[in-house]
Order: sequence, then structure tokens, then C-alpha cells
Amino acid sequence: MTTPTSDKTPDLSAKEQHEVEKSQPPRAAVLHEIIRTQGDQELERSIAALWWSALAAGLTMGLSLMGMGLLNSRLPDGDEFKVIASFGYCAGFLAVILARQQLFTENTLTAVLPVMTRPTLKNFLRLIRLWTVVLVGNLCGTILVAYVMLELPIFDSKTDVAFLEIGRKVMEHSASQMFAKGIVSGWMIATMVWMIPSMESAKMWIIILITYFMALGDFTHIVVGSAEVSYLVFAGELPWSDFWAVFAGPTLAGNIIGGSFIFALISHAQIRSESGAPKESADQAVKPDPQSIKK
Repeated sequence: MTTPTSDKTPDLSAKEQHEVEKSQPPRAAVLHEIIRTQGDQELERSIAALWWSALAAGLTMGLSLMGMGLLNSRLPDGDEFKVIASFGYCAGFLAVILARQQLFTENTLTAVLPVMTRPTLKNFLRLIRLWTVVLVGNLCGTILVAYVMLELPIFDSKTDVAFLEIGRKVMEHSASQMFAKGIVSGWMIATMVWMIPSMESAKMWIIILITYFMALGDFTHIVVGSAEVSYLVFAGELPWSDFWAVFAGPTLAGNIIGGSFIFALISHAQIRSESGAPKESADQAVKPDPQSIKK
């Protein structure tokens, strides 16, 4: 939006005025288009490319479990030290997002915007294809990394106990709590994805801020949580039925609702409302006065 001439601060040079315009944050419509374009590119990727990227992301997300376990096992007991240990949760998200690997909860916003912009059957089927491949790839990666962390002699016994405690804490929640916390988690990840294009230079800090608060609030995340809870399964403390029915199903539903049906839908509705507002066309803005032409 251009500021009316009468409202501008006087005595600004052309260079200074350019600096003012350049420093303005992008409009919501610009952010929407950036993310929609990214989503459209993801929807066009082959199944093989999506699969290997999603599998790599699942393996990489094991860094969150590893980071929290290592910090918890090396810090004294006490709530104040749990606050510090929660920073370990950020490790997997940082690595996955900065490496541009496929993370399911990112796609609850990124890949959904093209479908909301053009809700055709073809786009919807492309979305289902992407979600299915990425989710399965993520879960295979996290479950595999949890098995390796438990079965191979990588960590000391104190760290192994810390991994178990992390999984037990997740499973203290009922299925309804998993669902409710998953909604908040999905909304927070979508917020993070929306913020990054406007603050690319601060991307790392945005990721740390959002995921750190997710850890502090014990909000459930389908990918990180699958590493934490499957560790319990492989340790013999939890049946697979509880993994799917109590944790995975409710958390997945919550993440999708929080990221797609709340954040993405509201953000898209905002852009649709703005685009429907009457605007002066470029032709009207420069149309000359007929009387002046006659003169």
C-alpha cells in the first residue's frame, strides 16, 4: 500500500523513501503466495523423492529424543533443569527444516494452501498422495531410529533411562489429551511455517522459539512423539495397540486439525477477503483527463 503524499514525513530524499518502502513487512497475501507456491512444488514431486526425503526426516527427528535424553541424564533432577533440557527438543526440527527434508506437520499448511486456492479433485488427490507418503516415511524413520537407539550399545544406562522417562511422560496423557494437545502443536507448527518467509534471516530463532514452547507445554507431535513412544514399545513397556490407538491416532488427527482446518483455513479466508475488496485498477489510476487531451 502506498502512503498518500500528504501523510509522508517531509524532507525525505528519494533514497530514504526507498529505504522506508523496502523495510515494510510483506503483506499476508505475499506470504500466502510464497507458501502456496512451495506447496505446489511439493505436490509435483515424485513418490520416490518424497519417500526418501520423508524417511530422512524421520531419522533426523530422532535428534529431538536424543537431545532431550542426553540433557536430562546429565542435569540434576528438578523442574528448573527440565526447562533447560527442553531445548533438546528443538534439535530435530532445526535439522529437518534447515535441511529441507519432508516433515508431515509442515505439509498440513504448505501443501494444503494450493488445494484451498484451487479445490479440484486432482489437487485433493495430490494432497492425499503427499500426506500418505510423507507420513509413512516419517514414521518409518522415527520408529527405526528408536529401535537403533535402544538395541545398539550407543548410550550409557543413565541416558537409556532418560529416554524411557520421556516416553512415559508422553503416555501419561489420555487419548483426548493427546488430541487436544495435538491441535495446539499443529497450529504452532503452521504458525512457524507462516512466519519464516517474512523473517528468513531469523529462521533458526523462530524454529527454536516455537518448538521450545511445544516442549515446555508437552504438546503432542506425531513425528517426534512416535520416536519417544515407540522406544517404550521396543523396551517392552507398551503394546503396539496403545501406540496407535492412544498416541498416534489422536495426535495425528489433532495435528491435522490444528495445522490445516484451523490455521490454514483461517489464513486462506483472510486472503480471500482481502482479494475481494474493491481496488482501483492501474488503467484507472493513470487514465488521462479527456479535456486535457483536447487542449
